[in-house]
Amino acid sequence: MLDIKFIRENPDLVKKNMKKKFQDPKVVDDFLEIDEQWRKLRGEIDNLRHERNKISEDINKAKKAGKDVKSLVKKAKAIPDKIKKTEEKQAKLEKQLMALLPKIPNIIHESVPIGRDETQNKVIKNWGKIVNFDFPVKSHVEICESLGIADFEASAKTTGNGFYFLEGELALLNQALIRFALDFMHKKGYYYIETPLMLKNRVLAASLDTEEFARTIYELKDEDLALIGTAEYSLLARYIGTTFTQKDLPKKVYSYSMCFRKEIGSHGINEKGLWRTHQFNKVEQVIFCASEDSYKMYDELLKNSEEIMQALNLPYRVLEMCSGDLAPWKAKSADIEVWRPTTRDYGEVMSLSNCTDYQVRDLNIKLDRQGKREVVHALNNTALATSRIMVAILENYQNKDGTIKVPKMLVPYMNGIKVIGKKK
Repeated sequence: MLDIKFIRENPDLVKKNMKKKFQDPKVVDDFLEIDEQWRKLRGEIDNLRHERNKISEDINKAKKAGKDVKSLVKKAKAIPDKIKKTEEKQAKLEKQLMALLPKIPNIIHESVPIGRDETQNKVIKNWGKIVNFDFPVKSHVEICESLGIADFEASAKTTGNGFYFLEGELALLNQALIRFALDFMHKKGYYYIETPLMLKNRVLAASLDTEEFARTIYELKDEDLALIGTAEYSLLARYIGTTFTQKDLPKKVYSYSMCFRKEIGSHGINEKGLWRTHQFNKVEQVIFCASEDSYKMYDELLKNSEEIMQALNLPYRVLEMCSGDLAPWKAKSADIEVWRPTTRDYGEVMSLSNCTDYQVRDLNIKLDRQGKREVVHALNNTALATSRIMVAILENYQNKDGTIKVPKMLVPYMNGIKVIGKKK
């Protein structure tokens, strides 16, 4: 969420930002009106407490002087009830404020292209050579089933749509991708953390808005726990309540985890295969930094993911999100999309976000800068999600005989296997 003090001091900027995102800025006016009432009540409570203390002093003085204190005692007894009623009014207003605050989005970076929706996102880079096959290309599902390296029918029976069994060389490819990504991030000097796959609901809710939570997150019945949709959430939560010193930052961490998403709504699970699933494996990278380093770290995270794509020799493009397509917590964001020869289009495989201090404010993650504390900035990016990368490899590296060439970088992680599906 935004800093309440920032909203109070910069209402025009906050409203202008909402207009850039094609949202109604009236919510800011509503927020400030309620906030003013809340502060007025806070002043009244402070005055009542001061009055209570003053009367206590007067009673003590009157008693010492042998004077009658009945009227003073009567006044003193009435004050707690007044404080209680005023605090109740204030609590109701605070609840309204906390309901409005998530509706005010993060301040977007000045470089973000202005656009209403995803159709106005901007391609800022293309890389790699698109292969022109001299034979009819197969989808990854056709390849998996013809080679017997995945079973989507069995998983539909045992678990439901959006799940899968990986078998044989495809299962090895999945593990090879994980090991490759972990080694890559280790060589970059990032610190590895394995996190819980579940978080308390209130902790998880600090990292995403109510709508996103309801649409994507699996909650455990009768438990105050939910499955993570990405290790970004648990990596952020790892540092809840932490105060870094300047020498601690930037703090660069990464994690491998299984991830779980409901994907309710327009992005529901409606196709067979590995592209959109309820469960997947991902290596995530997160950076905590001082505000002035925020966009330098953004460029670094993008570079990391691009180097991974280039190492795998997969053609891709970088797509910058326009203002209207940014999630509320993002100040700037870009997707890396891989080329799919079967759809003759690009599809997202990595998502980069600078969330500045918006996500971590609720988690109370701060920097102590010479005695002055400030909320740190947090950024995240996918290093590699194996399911979609496997789709890209199967489709881009397919051979005429139905086999799949293993990307050169992954051969050592595949125990020397260079071709998937090659007859022994």
